Amino acid sequence: MCENTIKKRKIIVYNPKLKEYARELRNNATEVEIYLWLKLKGKQMYGYDFHRQKPIDNYILDFFCQELMLGIEVDGYSHELVEVYKKDVAKEKRMNELDITILRFTDNQVKNDMENVLRAIEYYIFNFERHTPSPSQEGN
Repeated sequence: MCENTIKKRKIIVYNPKLKEYARELRNNATEVEIYLWLKLKGKQMYGYDFHRQKPIDNYILDFFCQELMLGIEVDGYSHELVEVYKKDVAKEKRMNELDITILRFTDNQVKNDMENVLRAIEYYIFNFERHTPSPSQEGN
């Protein structure tokens, strides 16, 4: 009998109360979020499907790719405030518990250094692909 080589997607739960708020965030995205989204949408990043303002658990990630288990956060000036920073730390800790890696960039990085932001995302993807067996390799 042939082994099943289709990799199952991990089910990621979220608080349904966040769905409407995530929609509001998508409809009221910052200029910087839109700028990065233009580079991620439509599987432009090596064929990976990113979503924006994605509810996960009790949080919303700015950008998320389930296949990569990668969240991307774009932090504006408010993230320098202690209370916001503490929430970011808790959010990132929870995402890591769910096996989601978070890449963080400042508004300034996205706005003024997009090339290196994209390089950091590419670097993550290359490492992910190098360390993740393809479906044909699983079970060997």
